[in-house]
Amino acid sequence: MQSRNTGAESPIDTRFQLKRNRMLKAAAHCFNLKGYSGTSLKDVADILGLTDAALYYYVRNKEELVYLCYVRAADVGREAMQRAVAEGGNGLDTVQRYLRYHVEIMVGDRGPIAIMSEIPSLSRGHREAVLELSRSHSAAFEAILKRGMEDGSIETSDVRMTGNAIMGSLNWIPKWFHGDSAMASKIVEEFPRILSSGLRAA
Repeated sequence: MQSRNTGAESPIDTRFQLKRNRMLKAAAHCFNLKGYSGTSLKDVADILGLTDAALYYYVRNKEELVYLCYVRAADVGREAMQRAVAEGGNGLDTVQRYLRYHVEIMVGDRGPIAIMSEIPSLSRGHREAVLELSRSHSAAFEAILKRGMEDGSIETSDVRMTGNAIMGSLNWIPKWFHGDSAMASKIVEEFPRILSSGLRAA
């Protein structure tokens, strides 16, 4: 008798995903520290205690590894934003929740997250896919800012510029944060406040 497909992941799929996530975290650390050209698959393998050849079970080459790191970064941002929208009140509250949720992931156990600074190094297909993810995320954030302007909780003269300034500051955290737990707590506490303080309507 054929087993019924329940949609649940098999133990093998789960183990694969866990190991690949561990690989993507190690790769993000290397890319953030050394950049694309300065990082080799051996650097990532050494962090994981694997041989270079073992990484080819998960990725075909370094370019694909960068792409997967960027997709993971986009997934994290989307997850944080969806949670903020679902739980938030007015526009300002939603922005503050989003910033906190995103920062908590960046500096928490699921970090590091790769900085999308090497997009030109990707193949055309991967580059376009990542740019579309980035544009979609920026548009969603700008929509929250506009909602805040409409409900009177946010005051800004240029939504696009405001969004770029906040997202740029947020996305650069992995470049200088390297795992200090005391610093992580300060970042989670202070960054959402600092980045949103200029938005509050008078």
